[in-house]
Amino acid sequence: MAAIEVKNLTKKYGPLEALKGITFSVEEGEVFGLIGPNGAGKTTTLRVLSTLLEVTSGTVTIYGYDLVKQADQVRKIISYLPEDAGTYKNMKGIEYLRFIAAFFHDQNKDQILERGVRIANLGERLEDRIDTYSKGMQRRLLVARALMIQPKLAILDELTSGLDVINAQTIRRTVKETAKQGTTVLLSSHNMLEVELMCDRIALINDGLIVATGSPRDLMAQYHASNIEDVFVEVVK
Repeated sequence: MAAIEVKNLTKKYGPLEALKGITFSVEEGEVFGLIGPNGAGKTTTLRVLSTLLEVTSGTVTIYGYDLVKQADQVRKIISYLPEDAGTYKNMKGIEYLRFIAAFFHDQNKDQILERGVRIANLGERLEDRIDTYSKGMQRRLLVARALMIQPKLAILDELTSGLDVINAQTIRRTVKETAKQGTTVLLSSHNMLEVELMCDRIALINDGLIVATGSPRDLMAQYHASNIEDVFVEVVK
């Protein structure tokens, strides 16, 4: 069973058609990247799949659940991390993770917290207030929040946007390790090198349309390109 099946998905904001009938699927345990320039429809797609935006037309199923008819069931198995996600900065890092863990009554809260501490990998800084953290440290804490509950599907928007190389590498490694443990990952990025490094397969999106889909290696071979950025340029000519 595919983790995600999207068929002819459209999303309109009044007269503006942000998604123009996109179709793609994501296999269970896969790291799948949705890439393209700003305004292409990446974030809109992720927000629809996260049940935050209504479907205009088309169908979406997530682990067999119909996104429209069974949204409550979908929410139980996914985790969504927006690009602009924030934390409670007056809390200590450890307090924030403990606060999040308390929401999950049907799971072992101590185990969730233990995973969160391990994923954040902030050491003694977890005892400090979040408002003393760098942007990279805050993002690591947020990634821990998204992954520590072991969702069946993690939806991650602009995963490492604005981060330095060290923090970006740490977060990429964490996400890939999480996928190896069984979590399916759907991520978006305008950083085409990042998804080339991380993703099993990718979909290139431009102006609300999927313009190419495949593994990075296959797409580069198909378009005789040395990297995914060059593939994208060729596809949208």
